[in-house]
Amino acid sequence: MSLYGMMRTSVSGMQAQANRLSAVADNIANSDTTGYKAYTSHFSQLVTPGTQTENSHEFGSGGVITDLRQSISRQGTLEYTNSVTDLAVNGNGFFVVNDSAGMPFLTRAGSFVPDSEGRLVNSAGMALTGYSLENGPVSAVANGFGGLEEVSIVEFDLIANASTSGAFQANLPSDTTPTTAPLPSANLATSEFDQKTSLVVYDNLGEEKLVDMYFTNTAAGTWEVAVYDQADAALGSGFPYASAALATGTLNFDMTTGDLTGASANSISFTVPNGTATTIDMAQMTQLAADYTVLDASVNGNPPAPITGIDIGTDGVLFARYGDGSFRELYQIPLATVTSPDRLVAETGSYFLEGQESGTVQIGFPGEGSYGVIVPSALEQSNVDLASELTTMIQSQRSYTANSKAFQTGSDLLDVLVNLKR
Repeated sequence: MSLYGMMRTSVSGMQAQANRLSAVADNIANSDTTGYKAYTSHFSQLVTPGTQTENSHEFGSGGVITDLRQSISRQGTLEYTNSVTDLAVNGNGFFVVNDSAGMPFLTRAGSFVPDSEGRLVNSAGMALTGYSLENGPVSAVANGFGGLEEVSIVEFDLIANASTSGAFQANLPSDTTPTTAPLPSANLATSEFDQKTSLVVYDNLGEEKLVDMYFTNTAAGTWEVAVYDQADAALGSGFPYASAALATGTLNFDMTTGDLTGASANSISFTVPNGTATTIDMAQMTQLAADYTVLDASVNGNPPAPITGIDIGTDGVLFARYGDGSFRELYQIPLATVTSPDRLVAETGSYFLEGQESGTVQIGFPGEGSYGVIVPSALEQSNVDLASELTTMIQSQRSYTANSKAFQTGSDLLDVLVNLKR
């Protein structure tokens, strides 16, 4: 190896250690940055061909090259906070966020807060995206960002939901004597019934409506169900109502078990005045030797109420909490993965882009398959180990000094060679 080759090799060593120290400096500077992923330096030998004669072989001066890799796949510790919109990923996956131009990126930095438009944005100004649940459950688009929209929570919107479904469970006494009087479905002043319950339902404007449900024994194990709009009831007694029944049905019970028979209607449907079709599930009704007892009476829908807060589950479902105490599913936040996360392209702001060596982005929901779970009220801290970085700094300093000594030795020997002629 020539003296010039020796000096070039020493320079490559100093450059490699300088790159390593730059990575250490960047790691230390971002040791408190949420979602930051530490860089590590990997050295590779650079070999150049030597020359070989019959009796000797001259070593060709090579050197070293540096490959800086970011430890994106290594989990940082989770730090819990008091904000429900602070989100962390425990396990595999990244949040999908949009920049101001709507371009999607991946990030683990989940310090989201609502902006002036109600969007959840992190410290880099990137907006969190998710699938809208306005029309019910959704499926993730596995191989792309299609269907994702920016999560927006407008806290002062009044939202009313009409009733569409409910459940009613009660026991009808088995010792009831069948009636011979006009049934409630006849809607006569002389109509008689055995049991009655009223339910609260909501119309399209969120206005509260009351419906009366009548249960009348017509034969052994057979009951009529009639539903009326309470607003049409006659003053005092109820019957006759100003309008016909909203719906009528028949319940048939097995006299041995007290459960509904297979031929019986398991639900009753009616249209709420100024509302939509509402189906009440009655599959759990029984006829046993006990008093009339209502065990469950629930109907969905709510009056106009503002959003007072949000809750986010580990499966990524974002719920709005309303002033009346009700909840509504608004979005489901997915996670994105790639085959080689450490090969993603890092951008300013602790977010990443798909790279040629990272593999393509795949989308799924938290907790499914290899995807991690979302931890609300938590932030993933930097995965930098300060003790390790300081140790690496000392090692690099020593190696840099040793390379500089080798360079200095080569320079001194070159001086000796030049002075041979003197």
